[in-house]
Amino acid sequence: MSNFRPTDRRTGFLMPPSVEDWLPQRHLARFVVEVVDGLDLRAMSGVYRGSGSASYHPAVLLSVLVYGYATGVFSSRKLERATYDSVAFRFIAANDHPDHDTIAMFRQRFLKEIEALFVEVLKLAREMGVPRMGTVALDGTKIHANASRHSALSYAHAGEACPWA
Repeated sequence: MSNFRPTDRRTGFLMPPSVEDWLPQRHLARFVVEVVDGLDLRAMSGVYRGSGSASYHPAVLLSVLVYGYATGVFSSRKLERATYDSVAFRFIAANDHPDHDTIAMFRQRFLKEIEALFVEVLKLAREMGVPRMGTVALDGTKIHANASRHSALSYAHAGEACPWA
């Protein structure tokens, strides 16, 4: 049997009363949590042994990654920091703070599964008419710019121009 940390987004606080009250109803973070909660994550959760300290549930870590990618936060350290700084990330992580190592290891361990699940999330977003799920870059096409070729410096010429470098 797996040993997961409890995920309770309705835990009461002094102000505001619960994490659930921190975000508007139609916020992207709510959509991500709802969609990820509906995915079949048995392939991920079945891998955990259940021994040692309690683990973060794969749904929580996957939600953090999906929302991070949708909002342009990719670094594990920045994702960890966002669980402290961002109301949306706090909501997703149920006011908990997964360590950057935990996020990085999860991403590395389940890379193939995450890729397939990302596609599912994007398909669901399209079907549900979610207007924007972030910026998706497909390739690294280089586009000719209208810049002066004469203002660009070669490495050798830059070394001559800046003898201290």
